[in-house]
Amino acid sequence: MKNITQIPRQSLREQVYNQLKSAIIHLELKPGERINDKALAEQFGVSRTPVREALKKLEDEGLIVTSPGSETIVSLIEVEQAMHAFTIVASLHGLAAKLALATLSAAHAEQMTAINNEFAEALNAEDKYRAIQLDDQFHAVILEASQNPEIVTALDRLLPKIRRLELVKFNALDGQKSITQHKEIIACLSNGNKSHLPILIENNWLSLAEYLTKKEV
Repeated sequence: MKNITQIPRQSLREQVYNQLKSAIIHLELKPGERINDKALAEQFGVSRTPVREALKKLEDEGLIVTSPGSETIVSLIEVEQAMHAFTIVASLHGLAAKLALATLSAAHAEQMTAINNEFAEALNAEDKYRAIQLDDQFHAVILEASQNPEIVTALDRLLPKIRRLELVKFNALDGQKSITQHKEIIACLSNGNKSHLPILIENNWLSLAEYLTKKEV
């Protein structure tokens, strides 16, 4: 068949990597769960080479851990590590907001309002996956307006370190605070006084960090 060509090795590794990363982030592969490259290769229907390459990349990102005895497991959720990641994530989003100040307009505010309304609906339905996805979409408006792909690349590496904690400790009631903060961000764009936008964005992330990393009483 003319339209079917061999999948490049790199592309195959990326497909395996993306699926494993998604499974780890969404807790389908649970923290501490053992990983067997041979079993995964059979499940994916590929050789062990792309699986091992994907696992090496995930290890570099801190999502899996290989012990000296060669046992590979999904990394545990470390609250302290998540807190460190949150600090950088908040700063990067604040930086994106600074870079986007000259680009953001009322049209962006309208787009973010629509997303925030959907976000509120997802929270009310206690649909944590949808809520987190919409929160990402809300902030993606500003990330895109910043026109700096390096910030997006850095965030792609950092967010998995906090996403699992976000899913484990999801609380729809606490999410109501984010709805309010989002409205403050939108108002900042709408009233033309955008100078406070970076700090509002940064505080939105830091308040989430405070909730997710606080110790249980």
